[in-house]
Amino acid sequence: MVSRFESRKDMAQELTESAAVRVGRIATIITSCVRDVTREVGDMLTDGLEMRDAARRARADAAGADEGAAGAGAAEDGEAGGRSGQ
Repeated sequence: MVSRFESRKDMAQELTESAAVRVGRIATIITSCVRDVTREVGDMLTDGLEMRDAARRARADAAGADEGAAGAGAAEDGEAGGRSGQ
């Protein structure tokens, strides 16, 4: 027969082992959660940076197209003026 002390020791040991396993599982869940949230935030910031860069390129392209159109218009005005004077 098992003594009362040994029975309590076994129960305490089982409780401690069970608690350790559960704490380990909870820590794994929290670690995964932190990793996933960090990845999502990083992806969101990357998307924002890519959109900002695309907007800058679009503005630069639009400004270049506007300058090109203004230069072409001035050249056409000069040609037209030259013909009418002849």
